[in-house]
Amino acid sequence: MNRVEKSKEKYNQLFGNGVPAAYTTDPDFQDILSRFIFGEVFYQGNLDDKQRELITLAVLATQQTLPQLKAHVGAALNVGLTPVEIKEAVYQCAPYIGFPKTLNAISEVNEVFKSMNIALPIESQKLVEEENRFEKGLATQVEIFGDVIAKMQETAPANQRHIQEYLSSFCFGDFYTRGGLELKIRELLTLCIISTLGGAEGQVKSHVLGNKNVGNDKETLIAAITHCLPYIGFPRTLNALACVNEVLPEN
Repeated sequence: MNRVEKSKEKYNQLFGNGVPAAYTTDPDFQDILSRFIFGEVFYQGNLDDKQRELITLAVLATQQTLPQLKAHVGAALNVGLTPVEIKEAVYQCAPYIGFPKTLNAISEVNEVFKSMNIALPIESQKLVEEENRFEKGLATQVEIFGDVIAKMQETAPANQRHIQEYLSSFCFGDFYTRGGLELKIRELLTLCIISTLGGAEGQVKSHVLGNKNVGNDKETLIAAITHCLPYIGFPRTLNALACVNEVLPEN
């Protein structure tokens, strides 16, 4: 199939047989969009459609492009993602984009779920308690990043140590330890979220290494960043690829 045929097939798989509203007003633009996203990018690299839709949800939540997020919640269900997986992909954004934007995204997800009679709240994926969230989060941090975490905590100035503690207990304890998504996909989503933000290349590099440590190879990272391209544009995509290449040079 050529990319025109591929784009039609993929669009129908994700969204059904309807025609995008933009064809009424901006048919040329919609053709460019559909053929690039659904005829090329969706077929580039080693990701399956479930991974691609999880990335799309996280990127759109980060961008706060809420109408498109809402459409992709339906697409995510259509490719076989569960309500738990969809919610967890959005929850994973919170440490990086903050609570208000995450709540905006959650509201869109809930609207789709209600329209499809998916009962809320969905089953809890919480696996830590108050007394062990720091310990469990720290263990997850060390699994991803190694011994550097102990050094970061030891060398943090006293008036900033709480930030390191928040990273362990909140970012990694409250979110990374949750069920519903494997550690590998959470770390891949984080790389995409931070790449989408822009201006966080130091953190992108750290999470490139973190992805490698949990088993995501360079080809997977390139595929994930490529999948972000239509949503975040070339500048941030190229910046993220530069980080990948710096941390994991070509042989």
